[in-house]
Amino acid sequence: MSTKLDRIAEIAKEKPKGQFTSLIHLIDKEMLKQCHKELDGNKAIGIDNVTKQEYEANLEENIDNLIISMKNHTYRPQPVKRVYIPKANSEKKRPLGIPAHEDKIVQLAINKILKVIYEQDFLDCSFGFRPNRSCHDAIKILDVYLTKKNTSYVVDADIKGFFEHVNHEWMMKFLEVRIKDPNLLRLIGRFLKSGIMEQGKFYKVYE
Repeated sequence: MSTKLDRIAEIAKEKPKGQFTSLIHLIDKEMLKQCHKELDGNKAIGIDNVTKQEYEANLEENIDNLIISMKNHTYRPQPVKRVYIPKANSEKKRPLGIPAHEDKIVQLAINKILKVIYEQDFLDCSFGFRPNRSCHDAIKILDVYLTKKNTSYVVDADIKGFFEHVNHEWMMKFLEVRIKDPNLLRLIGRFLKSGIMEQGKFYKVYE
């Protein structure tokens, strides 16, 4: 699986304006089983109350059924369970969505594909949520700019409620610049529209 993803990364780097028309086939049984293995079994569970251990008890059949539903386009992610966690240095709480375990598997598979493509497009000065890059790495680079370069000012900015207000239509348009696989785009779109379950009540998200 890693060899296939490595090849996708190579093509993405060689052709920064290239488009990928066939990606969904990468999400096969091997990848899905690997994604299940990589998931942390101690994390909170989704609305279906299925743990990693319970899903694993019948893993082969579960993955086979998942692949069938994805191939015939009947797979639909379940709504995420909304919980709130403390926000650093604030009395406010940050909303968090917890997917069902099977949806976490598919999400991780999609993440692997998107990551190898878009990692090639990021600037070296970008650190947020990127693999093998930490806050400490960003601080080290910032220290270089402050102490060894002619830096006049530093701007600390944050987009208020970004994830709650990001425009899904434009997000899909951005993805379509590099990805032309309709099946993968459809799958991503279904995740964006899966909705939220909070205290037993379903809420739609951006249409």
